[in-house]
Amino acid sequence: MEKPSVHKSALKEKEGVAQPETLSTVVAHQIQQFRRKQPSAEELIVGILKGDKTALSRAITLVESTNPEHLAKANEVIKGCLPHANNSVRIGITGVPGVGKSTFIEAFGKYLTSIGKKVAVLAVDPSSSISHGSILGDKTRMEELVKDENAYIRPSASGDTLGGVARKTRETIILCEACGFDTIIIETVGVGQSETAVHSMVDFFLLLKISGAGDELQGIKRGIMEMADTIVINKADGDNVAKAKLAKTEFNRALHLFPAKSSGWIPKVTTCSAYEKTGIDAIWEIISEYFELVKSNQYFEEKRQNQNQFWMMETINEQLKSHFYNHPNIIQLLEENKKAVQNNETSPFAAAKHLLEQYFKK
Repeated sequence: MEKPSVHKSALKEKEGVAQPETLSTVVAHQIQQFRRKQPSAEELIVGILKGDKTALSRAITLVESTNPEHLAKANEVIKGCLPHANNSVRIGITGVPGVGKSTFIEAFGKYLTSIGKKVAVLAVDPSSSISHGSILGDKTRMEELVKDENAYIRPSASGDTLGGVARKTRETIILCEACGFDTIIIETVGVGQSETAVHSMVDFFLLLKISGAGDELQGIKRGIMEMADTIVINKADGDNVAKAKLAKTEFNRALHLFPAKSSGWIPKVTTCSAYEKTGIDAIWEIISEYFELVKSNQYFEEKRQNQNQFWMMETINEQLKSHFYNHPNIIQLLEENKKAVQNNETSPFAAAKHLLEQYFKK
């Protein structure tokens, strides 16, 4: 009896060609060894002064570290970089979530690098108060700028610091300046207490707004508006062009209600579309005009000196607070007094007085 013929299925997978190794084990080993090696403070300083972004990133990681062992090394790096700092312009950019800060900063940063500037963006990323984790998505949102050789983006988790401003942003500015970046942009989490801290470390404060979101009414309120050196109405494109022009007029009226700035500068309002990259050059013209004024009337130098004094006092406050809560005697006493306050056995003020007396007792 004749056997039936066997038909091969058309869906049968054919044996493919083996793919070559995409990862060199030698190179992988070299990278691992490089990462394990901890460069000295002197090596980091030399690298930073040469414009090495890897050395800069490692130094910033040291500065941001809460490990006490890293503090001395970080201070040594900062001390070595300090004589080469203070040669940039520092711009703070803020606005409510959804105003388009990341898109604006990318368009603005790309414009600056196109005219020969070296831009460092210090983006403070929101972190969870529960897990203390952070998305750190700024590099993802600024995919064009992150690939620019003349730009550097450093996202930092905000942690539990004032309003989301990274604890060591001030020192990071010094490192970036020593690395050759002449324009430092600091992006804040959003409108809140963080703006006060950012305002105390930048030369120029830019407030981003959008039209049609009720922001025009907020223009008559003090606070964030008083700190702004210019107001930029973003997303002035498509159907929003007319609304943006109207918002510009209303913000200009609101600014006349505020007292004159000690810098002698009159804040300006302008519109732009970060998405279409229009109006960006006009913003830089306003900023350049501001720096021309404050450098000619000595306000620029005076403000920098006042900021240095302010951050000296802030550092003292931070160190005292840290030393208090980590003091061996206080750690146990603090828990006891917390329970006493919760059980209404003592008042919060009496408990605080007792803890401070124990802390200062020799």
